[in-house]
Amino acid sequence: MSVVDSVLVRVPQPYRDVAVAHRELVKFGLVGAITYVVDIVLFTILKITVLEPKPVTAKIVAVLVATIVSYVLNREWSFRTRGGRERHHEAALFFTVCGIGLVINATPLWISRYVLDLQTPQVSLLIQEVADFVSANLIGTLIAMTFRWWAFRRYVFPDRDARRQPVADGMSTPGAAAECDDESAEFGHS
Repeated sequence: MSVVDSVLVRVPQPYRDVAVAHRELVKFGLVGAITYVVDIVLFTILKITVLEPKPVTAKIVAVLVATIVSYVLNREWSFRTRGGRERHHEAALFFTVCGIGLVINATPLWISRYVLDLQTPQVSLLIQEVADFVSANLIGTLIAMTFRWWAFRRYVFPDRDARRQPVADGMSTPGAAAECDDESAEFGHS
């Protein structure tokens, strides 16, 4: 039983059906949660240390590192059966989409700091930090995540089951069966 299946067994029934039906979205969300933590931790560390006077640069560096982690996890887990492109083309598209996402992610912080002027000495340090967190880590991340979900499925990993290779006995490659949309009877599906 895969890790995902062992987690799904513990999810209450009405939610389990939704999670199974939207397995790819759930995985994308988990990868997003992991990379969100990478982004926030790195952004915070950079912003209070070496990039203190440059919060937008700190955010860009944090998002770039999180993007690299995201590519590996999304390609090998979230969208592992999707593809349809040569690997170098897929990677180029992934990083292009993420580059657009980076601009989307940093824009609310830039607006907060330089258009709305929510920075010291115009506002208190507390207001500045709350505005930075909300604009960079909530608003920017939510908008960029929505864009990335759409663009990854549309352009980067467009074809379902593109990397699932049949073997001699007519079954899919090992591990691919756990990724099927029609889940096993173990989850109450046939």
